Amino acid sequence: MPLIIFALLLVSCGKEKKEEVKKEVETTVEKAASEATQVGDQVTLGKQLFTEKTCVSCHQLDQKVVGPSIKDIVKIYDEKSGNLVQFLKGNSPAIVDTDPGQVAIMKANLDGFVKDLNGDQLRALAAYMRAAK
Repeated sequence: MPLIIFALLLVSCGKEKKEEVKKEVETTVEKAASEATQVGDQVTLGKQLFTEKTCVSCHQLDQKVVGPSIKDIVKIYDEKSGNLVQFLKGNSPAIVDTDPGQVAIMKANLDGFVKDLNGDQLRALAAYMRAAK
């Protein structure tokens, strides 16, 4: 009889453990889906800001217009471990196009178009640029 009780306890404990693991997995999946939605929302906001703040007039996805392409910007920032948000805030120097004339134009544009954006909006711009590659 004690053996039967032990076996029942063992089986019921295993069932409880499976339920715990199942809940953990479900929570992890829900969290990942929520984060993916947030990233998607961030990219959408970034795309909207990129257009509204006229970044698109100087930067195209894969060709140089006035400034370097989005792909080139992201590639160089990745290669040099640069912080795009810090650059947009004006807290780090240009690392893509360092020609003094171009830097002056960029600075004027950043001061005119993105200085009023908050950190979340700047992160959204960077997320859009990274997603566009």
